[in-house]
This record gives sequence, C-alpha cells and structure tokens, in this order.
Amino acid sequence: MVFRVPLRRVNMNIYTSDQFVLPLPDGHRFPMSKYRLLRERVESIGLSNNLEVPIRADDIAVLRVHTPEYLARVRDGTLSDAEQRRIGFPWSLAMAERTRRVSGATMAALASAISGCGVGVNLAGGTHHAFADHGAGYCIFNDSVIAARHVQALGLARRVLIVDLDVHHGNGTAAICQDDPSIFTFSMHCGRNYPSVKPRGDLDVEVEAGTGDAEYLSLLERNLAFAHARAHADAMIYLAGADPYMGDKLGYLALSKTGLRQRDNLVFDHCRRFGMPVAVTMAGGYAPDVSDIVDIHQATIECAAELARTPGWYPPGKPASVFSCIAAAVADEWR
Repeated sequence: MVFRVPLRRVNMNIYTSDQFVLPLPDGHRFPMSKYRLLRERVESIGLSNNLEVPIRADDIAVLRVHTPEYLARVRDGTLSDAEQRRIGFPWSLAMAERTRRVSGATMAALASAISGCGVGVNLAGGTHHAFADHGAGYCIFNDSVIAARHVQALGLARRVLIVDLDVHHGNGTAAICQDDPSIFTFSMHCGRNYPSVKPRGDLDVEVEAGTGDAEYLSLLERNLAFAHARAHADAMIYLAGADPYMGDKLGYLALSKTGLRQRDNLVFDHCRRFGMPVAVTMAGGYAPDVSDIVDIHQATIECAAELARTPGWYPPGKPASVFSCIAAAVADEWR
C-alpha cells in the first residue's frame, strides 16, 4: 500500500461520483469498489476539501457526441440485450445516472483547469470505448469527447489534445474524432489487446506485450512531444490508466508502480513546461488486488497536486489574463 503523506493545501478541483453506485451482479469482474476506496484515499492525504460532486451531463452536452437514438436508449432503458453485453453492464436507472455524472465530472475538471486552476481531476472517467451510437468495454458515454466539446462550446478552448495512456486503444474516441480536426487523439496502448479493431486516431502507438518501464517511458517522451507539436492544443485531457501495471490481469504490459508514477510526472512536466491546462481521468485498472489499482490512482493524484502547487506555471509566466478571468466566470456560472 502507498504510504499516506498528507499533502499541503492545493488549488485543484477533484470530482467524485462514487456515491452513484453501479449495481452489478455478484462475481462481476469490474472493480466498482475502487472509486469509493480512491475517494477515501484522497480524503486520507488531506484533499477532502478539494472534493466536489459533479453535476450531471445534460442532453445538450451528450448530444454533441452521441446520437439522439443512442441517448434515448440509455435514458429510457431500451438498450437491447446485445448492447448491454457489449457494454458489459446491465442497464439500470443507476447506470444511466452514473454515466451522466462521470461525464459531468470530466466536463467540470477540464473547465476548472482552463479557468485558472491549471489542473482538475475526475476520480473516474476515461470511458474511451464508447462510440457515437453505442457503448462497449465498460464505457457508455465518451466523457473525454463530451468534455472537449463542452469547453469548446463555452469558448474556453479551440483545440484539445487527448492523451490516452490506458493500456487499451481508445477506439471510441478515435472513431468519434476522425473527422474533427479540433480534437487531437493520441493513444499509446498494448497492440495485442482489446479491442481487436482499432480505428485510426491522430497518433496511435502500439506497445509490445511485456514492455517495461524504461522502454515505455522512452516511447512516451518522444511521442508526447510529437503529439504536442501536431495538436496545437489549448488544453489536454489525460487518461491515466492503471492497467499498464505488471500485475493487471487485462493489461499485458509490465510497468511497475514506480514506472507509472514516472509516466504521470512525464505528462505533468510537459503540461508545466508548455503551460497546458489538463483534466485527469483514472481510466482502467484490473489488478486482482484492488488496493494496487488504488495505489496507482493515488500516485497520479499526488503528481497532479504537485503540478497544481507549482508557483506561476498557469497561466504560464504571467498574471491571469482577461481570457482566464472570462473563462473562470463562465465555468463558475456553469457549475
């Protein structure tokens, strides 16, 4: 278990939706308990005052990404048995509510980051297997694209970079954004893993099964710089998956907990260097011992808090701009 060191006060909004529990049958392999355990860890390291419950993503936000027919099926409970099997969850009112809250959390995390905090955190999210017209792989609505288009609609950002470091390819995100040059998708994933069909994103990096810390971090450093140069983005959404961990039963990579913390620091150092506001989501994690998953997510939050505490990094090298003040006002009104 990670040693719990209380963190100094930090200006960073953390959104939790663990109270919106997804009812699952006994023996289901999705680790639903990790969200409650992670929120408890966040409280234990002195960040309880940073926690907020997100508002739900409304139909307007969801329909910027998903088809009206799919939204109606999720809302009204008319998903077919085949659709529910593809998602991996049985439909319930609680499922429909939770997916809106998770999307709302990423919307709020990104808006708050751009508005002046520089970094915001969703203790869930990273639902990158959701397509415009269907869900898959434990993903119902695509929170990353919903959040990106939300801040674009508010005028808070023109271009968004999605950095997806879950071990699985972000197939839904890639498919939704294929014809949208304002959202740049970068997915670095295990090539021999789910999903079998991987729609082409803007930058897809396939990592060999068994890859460890040094090779992975070298690949990430080169490709993150390349993605940044091509994206010309105003903001980033970072999917900090716990499933590249060597002990993950669905991952097939071999990163240590130390290597995953170095991964997070590499991403956040990039944000610091370029003054890039970032929303962080937890994405996947399927280690047999749920405490390992929570350790990895906790480390991500601690790294994000270190970024948020860095004096003067955002807005980069200057007092808050007029744009930032307007953005803060808009975000506060939305919240």
